[in-house]
Amino acid sequence: MHPELPVGAFLASLLVLVPLPWHWRARNAPTLSMMTWLFVSNMTYAINSIIWAGSLDEVVPVWCDITTKIDVGATAALPASCLSLALQLWRVACAPHTTNKRSAFILDIVLCWGFPAIIMVLHYTFQGHRFDIIEDFGCRPTSYVSVPAILLFYAPIASVVLLTFIFSGLAFTAFYKRRRTFTSFLQTTKSALTARRYVRLMAITTTLAVWDAAVLCLVSALTFRTGLRPYTSWADVHSDFSRVDRYPTVFMPPALLFWTYVSWWTIPLSGLTFFCAFGLGEDAAKQYGPWFSRVAAPVARIGLRRRARSKPAVSGASSNSSEAHIVLRKGEVDSVIDIGPDFSYDTSERFSESKDAEDSFTLQQHL
Repeated sequence: MHPELPVGAFLASLLVLVPLPWHWRARNAPTLSMMTWLFVSNMTYAINSIIWAGSLDEVVPVWCDITTKIDVGATAALPASCLSLALQLWRVACAPHTTNKRSAFILDIVLCWGFPAIIMVLHYTFQGHRFDIIEDFGCRPTSYVSVPAILLFYAPIASVVLLTFIFSGLAFTAFYKRRRTFTSFLQTTKSALTARRYVRLMAITTTLAVWDAAVLCLVSALTFRTGLRPYTSWADVHSDFSRVDRYPTVFMPPALLFWTYVSWWTIPLSGLTFFCAFGLGEDAAKQYGPWFSRVAAPVARIGLRRRARSKPAVSGASSNSSEAHIVLRKGEVDSVIDIGPDFSYDTSERFSESKDAEDSFTLQQHL
């Protein structure tokens, strides 16, 4: 059993949501999409590692059908969202006046959601059987390792990663050409970006692209370690489609188990990378100020109350209060007068005026 698996995945899913408020206000489709895919993927990883901790039972087959497709879609969605970010930076630097916001938004949705959906559908073409169950890790998607798997899955995702590097380079080139006047250039285009933010976003996009490329290489190496198989026909590939293969960790080769463990951690580490990129910057720190104030203010009030209660009690007053009060009653109307700590009052004394019963005032100490 690996108790660190659900802990790491749950923690990553929570960290991914930290930058959600300000990205939601900005309506940034690529980062919101990346956030959603990472949150869902990490949650499914965490739940799988709990359900199949030390187990190989086929507990919830429908759950595995859904989560394995989500896993396939996330593999394509994260690089596509990164490409969408690179395109945004390129548009800002190169053609801000000619950019149609509606068209740009539609392109973002197509890349972040349409492209993964197409990959999820195409995956069925080379899906040899239903899914695999690996002890401690849960259900995993399967692939019939063949030429169609390369053409319909790995090649499109690799192309997206390559395009991300290309547009990041074009954005950097445009920035370098305007480096002396880039701040004024952004002001004339009425962009909310500054030159510093632009450079930081460009660095984040490049870092995420490098990470996506590394993950894709790792998954590809793990998938193609045994070589390609001939794709004879659709009927042959899907002849035993309802089969579920189970892999006890005790019988797995140590090298294969190690790389399975490493590949599993790519999703939680992707969430951590996203948090470091968008949750630890200068802009993010400004957003944490109000949150900290909301948490610190009640704590400070509690501390002040405890400090006030720890002061010596007023003579003749209750030990639960550091202040004494006087209540003046006239008929049914009460008014409370606070008395400072230097006031001393003997509870045995009573003052009264007998002019009229309705006009009589009684001075009492309020405990």
